[in-house]
Amino acid sequence: MVDLSEAVLVRRAWAGELEAMRQLYERHASRVYTVVRRLAGDDELAADLAQDAWASAFQKIREFRGESAFGTWVHRIAVNTALTRLRQAARRRNLERSFDGRSTVGNPDRWPAAGAAERVTVQRALELLPDGYRSVLWLHDVEGYTHEEIGAQLGIAVGTSKSQLAKARARLRALVSESRAEVVDHGASQ
Repeated sequence: MVDLSEAVLVRRAWAGELEAMRQLYERHASRVYTVVRRLAGDDELAADLAQDAWASAFQKIREFRGESAFGTWVHRIAVNTALTRLRQAARRRNLERSFDGRSTVGNPDRWPAAGAAERVTVQRALELLPDGYRSVLWLHDVEGYTHEEIGAQLGIAVGTSKSQLAKARARLRALVSESRAEVVDHGASQ
C-alpha cells in the first residue's frame, strides 16, 4: 500500500473513494477516540461518539476547505459531536431526574498528573464535578479552547464559561484536598 499525502487522501475521499477514507480514519482514529473518551467518560459511549463523529466527518468531507489540517478539522467535528450528544443526554437525565431524583455524572478516563495515585485522586474528584463544570474545565485546561470557543461549543455565554471554570477549579481543588486528607487520616489510624 502506498502512503499518500493527506491532501491527496482528502481529495480522493471527496470523490467517495473508500480506501482514502479508510486511510484518513486510520491516521486519526486514535486522536478522535481519545478526545471523545475524555468528554464521555465511558468506553462504550466513546465508541459510539467516535463512530458518529467519523460518519459526520465523511458526510461533510466536501465542506473541508483545507484551511486547517484534516486532523484539526476532524477533531473539531468529534468534539462538537460529543458535546451535542452529551448535552442531549444531560437534558434527558434532567428530565428523568425531575421524576425520580437521581443524578448521574460521567467519568473522565484520565487526567495529566504527577503519578498514578494522583491521577486516580484527580479522576475521582472529576467524577464528582457537575457535567457542565467538568466539560468547561476539560475543554479549557486540557484541550486548550478559549472561553469564546467553549461558549460557542456548549451554547453558553463567555461569562458563564469563565464562571464555571473558576467554580470547577475551586471544587476540584477542594475534592482533591479532601481525598488527600482522608488518605492521611486513614494512614494515621492504622
